[in-house]
Amino acid sequence: MNPFAEAWVQRTKHEVLNHFLVFGENHLRHIVACWLTYYHRFRPHQSLGNVPLGDAGLPPPEPIAGGPLRLDDIVCHESLGGLLRHYERCAA
Repeated sequence: MNPFAEAWVQRTKHEVLNHFLVFGENHLRHIVACWLTYYHRFRPHQSLGNVPLGDAGLPPPEPIAGGPLRLDDIVCHESLGGLLRHYERCAA
């Protein structure tokens, strides 16, 4: 009935739940809780100009001065066994 709810359920199913064997209600709740945290805090949303929901009210970040970005400057954070990943620059 609601296209937004149906899209969210389908996205959750295809991006997360199809990759797991769920062993009970508590396991399902843990998976969905991790997905919701990732979805609201880190996943970019096209309708917001590829900005995560948590950063929607903030102005776009300014370019970082100080030379080229090195691989050592990037940190990867994983959840759900590496299925969900987000990257950020290390603090100086």
